[in-house]
Amino acid sequence: MTARRWLGLHGALVLLFLYLPIAVIVVLSFNESKYGVAWHGFTLKWYAQLFEHGRVHTYLRNSLVVAATSTAISTVLGTLLALGLARYRFFGRGALLFLLYVPVVIPDVVMGVSLLLFFAWVRQYVDALHLSLTTVILGHVTFQVAYVTLVVKSRLAGLDPSLEEAAADLGADGWARFWKITFPLIWPGVVAAALLAFTLSLDDFVVTFFTAGPGATTLPIYIFSSVKRGVTPEIHALSTLMILVTSLALIAVQRVSTRR
Repeated sequence: MTARRWLGLHGALVLLFLYLPIAVIVVLSFNESKYGVAWHGFTLKWYAQLFEHGRVHTYLRNSLVVAATSTAISTVLGTLLALGLARYRFFGRGALLFLLYVPVVIPDVVMGVSLLLFFAWVRQYVDALHLSLTTVILGHVTFQVAYVTLVVKSRLAGLDPSLEEAAADLGADGWARFWKITFPLIWPGVVAAALLAFTLSLDDFVVTFFTAGPGATTLPIYIFSSVKRGVTPEIHALSTLMILVTSLALIAVQRVSTRR
């Protein structure tokens, strides 16, 4: 067997190892049987029962509110930070670039515990701050900003600065250069960063678990608490829907990031 065939076989086995568990969940969400993994026929009743579940609607709304709000905040902050890092040289720039990678590489459980302790410390001075959807949103923004900044900064690295200089020579002020030159050129990177941030927020469990309070349950937390009581077809259906949304968002990120 040639080296190319060995590499192809190795790649196929790796993909099978990565995606076979996901495929099993998707298949079981259409299984007639409520218990076990034996196939007893095709059905959509688990999806129907899932949408009839009132609490699931609340958890879905919480997840979407957190993801949409945190994505909007982190996209604005991350884009401005990327512009500052790409266009200006200032004291501490190197340290700031290093710190941007900390939320990316740090374990999620460390991030969650640190945020929980931080909110507990702040509550000593701000009595109105309780663990709620607000603290979940703030927790998500802490790691989303890093991803948005890195994605937008990479887009700015390929932007020709002479275009902005030419606009300045023609009399355009800072705002005009940004809205008519810079932003139209970097908007695919901004959209890709926003979609990535939205996906990370929608799927996050660890940070949400540590920063959520009563009434702030999201879909990942609901799935985790339900699995402890036993895996049901409704959980398979809910997981399949989350996989679908995440996959569509990642496909959109890829298409937008490669658009020129």
